[in-house]
Amino acid sequence: MSTVRSVHRSQIHGFSKESTDSITLITGLGVEGDAHCGALVKHRSRFAADPSQPNLRQVHLMMGETLDGENVPDGALGENITTYGIDLHALPTGTLISISDTVIELTGLRNPCAQINTYRDGLLAAFRSESPTGETIRRAGIMAIVINGGVIHTGDEIRIEIPQGRTEPLRPV
Repeated sequence: MSTVRSVHRSQIHGFSKESTDSITLITGLGVEGDAHCGALVKHRSRFAADPSQPNLRQVHLMMGETLDGENVPDGALGENITTYGIDLHALPTGTLISISDTVIELTGLRNPCAQINTYRDGLLAAFRSESPTGETIRRAGIMAIVINGGVIHTGDEIRIEIPQGRTEPLRPV
């Protein structure tokens, strides 16, 4: 069974997020009380490029197993939801994830940047590498938008619905 291992939010545009017992997702906006909540882009570099872009990064999910492998505590890399028991990076774009009464839709991969090295020197290499064929491999989590809001608690079960027909792999957003 896949579960929510922990949840996090931060009102400021910092790197890590504070852990809490629950978070509230708002339809079309994101995590209530989080700096990235909004219909339009909130990520600083994307906002600077074009503030009228839709916010495809309303909710950030990371696998707890990946964090454990790098000895990084939950929430430290800025995720809103830390999962357990699911390979998030293997899911296609458009996958629906249901947690409690909430539904989020996967939009893409988080593209890890050098800021990760400010948390711990050299950590970026653990979350962004190259395959033998030269493809960039990203392991810093996935991004989603909120389709149906509600409250998510630590320990909630995660349910997955893969889109019907032809699917596309997650790409950076």
